[in-house]
Amino acid sequence: MTRTHPLLDAVADDALAARFIDDDAAVRRLAVIEAADLEDEAWLPALADALRHDTDAGVRRTAAQRLCAWDTADAVDALCAALGDADAGTREAAAESLAALKDPVAGERLLPYLADADTFTRAALLRALRELRLPRATGPALAALSDASSIVRREAIGVLGWLRHANALPQLMQLARTDASPDVRHAAVGALGFAADDSVRETLMHALSDEAWRVREEAAATLGKLRLVASRGALERALADDYWQVTLQAARALGRLRDVASTHAVSALLTFPVSNVRKEAALALGEFGNADALAVLEAALGDGDPEVRKAVRIAIAQIGERHATDAARTHIQS
Repeated sequence: MTRTHPLLDAVADDALAARFIDDDAAVRRLAVIEAADLEDEAWLPALADALRHDTDAGVRRTAAQRLCAWDTADAVDALCAALGDADAGTREAAAESLAALKDPVAGERLLPYLADADTFTRAALLRALRELRLPRATGPALAALSDASSIVRREAIGVLGWLRHANALPQLMQLARTDASPDVRHAAVGALGFAADDSVRETLMHALSDEAWRVREEAAATLGKLRLVASRGALERALADDYWQVTLQAARALGRLRDVASTHAVSALLTFPVSNVRKEAALALGEFGNADALAVLEAALGDGDPEVRKAVRIAIAQIGERHATDAARTHIQS
């Protein structure tokens, strides 16, 4: 067979190669799938070329999806170029594949594409950089915190949060308090979970009264991760939130604090109408481990939801194990 596509000269399967240049787009699309499934890098130039140049959007979209398996320079460059594709589905597929990158070295190739990029591309590249924890991404991410697009600001926050970038804390706290977008405030609140100083605590407690319930929920969750005892009062007040999701996270956070002063407030949730909240309350009481917590847990063994009853039993067992450990330790010391 005469080969007519220079990118296919490196592969041995002439039949499959011929399908890459077939007149039928459906045939070309299946060729892309089959070649990608071979997991042979010899096919990467053909896959990248299909993404860059095929006239059918379905073929380009499929190539973008299948290139997610590789972190090579050719694959990354083709995916970055596809962020500007005329077809929205291809752009989204390229963004998803870039977000699956695992190699920080591949992430280095993303940085030049941030310059003079459109909004979609900036957001997609920052999203791809997030979990790579690439130190060189700090500068672009900091600059993007003031981007006109809330989507770009949100993705930039993700990069800085994963990098645990302390110098970004003032900007993150400001965004958590004042950004017009609830999605940005939500992201900023979550990104504060690596710092436990007083200013962060105050920002998170302020976020417990945010007008958006998802921001309040994230604030309670982040306070729980930081285990800031000084936030106990604010978290107890959050138990009365209008949204049960916030109540649940506040209960979980109080359990992580292990402050028995919250026993009464959390115990009241064992009659909450939403079973997920009752379950979380039981687990929190198990973390407290005091006699009052044990008493209310034993009374809750007859809860009508089997998952709640299971959580109650786990909490009771946890308290028992803790008491046994404490008793053994006391015996050894005596």
